[in-house]
Amino acid sequence: MVPAGRVLLHTCCAPCSGAILEWMMARGIRPTVYYFNPNIYPYEEYLTRRQECARYAEELGLEWVEAAYDHAFWLHTVQGMEQEPECGRRCMACFRMRLKAAAEYASAHGFQVLTSTLDSSRWKDHGQIIEAGREATAGFPDVTFWEKNWRKGGLQERRQAILREKGFYNQTYCGCEFSRSAQESRTVRSAGRTAPPTQSVI
Repeated sequence: MVPAGRVLLHTCCAPCSGAILEWMMARGIRPTVYYFNPNIYPYEEYLTRRQECARYAEELGLEWVEAAYDHAFWLHTVQGMEQEPECGRRCMACFRMRLKAAAEYASAHGFQVLTSTLDSSRWKDHGQIIEAGREATAGFPDVTFWEKNWRKGGLQERRQAILREKGFYNQTYCGCEFSRSAQESRTVRSAGRTAPPTQSVI
């Protein structure tokens, strides 16, 4: 069911946005793309992902908004959870922070519906994102969190097709330095070598 009202789409990257934006526009929905990702590290990576999101939104003729990048505040938000596994407490705290900011923006700018591309990734926990979205909008009665599972109904397959068609930059880790370190360790182990001790990249 498609909720009524203006839609704000919190987006994390162009690959995750592709099929969702296509699906929405095919149904007459023209969302505003909201780019708020202070978790992404390093800053050069953030800029690359931002550029790809902007490129795709502009190609589709959609408005897009970039919120402030404050990685230091994000680190403060997840302090003490640095060694949590993916889909653990750190990810939940990250989702809450980003979706709360999106909900605040939606309420302040006349959007009735909020949803996120975070739920398009098979590496994310659907339940965590729904919980974080509900919490984020709980303080804003004028905003509803659209709980659609953006990886079902062929959207996961279409996501991969659009990625290839558009030649999007396709990142190899979720975004933060902790996910990058974990991914690098998995890559080393899969190559049959002993992984070196994890070092901070802050």
